[in-house]
Amino acid sequence: MRARLVSQAVIAILCPLAASAGAQSRPPTARVTLTGGYAGFVDDSWINHQVVGGGAEWVVTPRIAVGPELLYMIGPRVDRDLFVLGMARFGILPFSRRVVPVAIAGGGFMVHSDRFNGRTFRSAEGAFVFGGGARVGVTPNVYVTPELTMGWEPHVRASVNVGITLR
Repeated sequence: MRARLVSQAVIAILCPLAASAGAQSRPPTARVTLTGGYAGFVDDSWINHQVVGGGAEWVVTPRIAVGPELLYMIGPRVDRDLFVLGMARFGILPFSRRVVPVAIAGGGFMVHSDRFNGRTFRSAEGAFVFGGGARVGVTPNVYVTPELTMGWEPHVRASVNVGITLR
């Protein structure tokens, strides 16, 4: 009887503590991202492209953010490229800091479209990117990240991401 009373008292004390500990775990922070910039594809000479895009991002640990990214690249004449990537950004410092250097890696696929001799040509293949940048907090809910990446199809991209936290 006494052991049962002690165990009920322990449970009565520990249950409220367990509930408050569970309330401290937060779901990953969701963000919407917008991207703009320049990409140069390597060929006989540079093929210049404008870059526009967007995506979503979830901060899953204090230093890792992941999410999809869609980039549309507008080249000369009717040269177009669409990249659909899964991206990961690794903070050298926690993302809670105002300025955070980041390493970037991503993979997915690319669809290329162009016209030759009056016919539209399309191709699709795997793609990857890697590089770095610096995430700078503008407000508690907005950040700007200038990035420099390289990838396959062989290209170099200089872009700026703007992230807006969803609450």
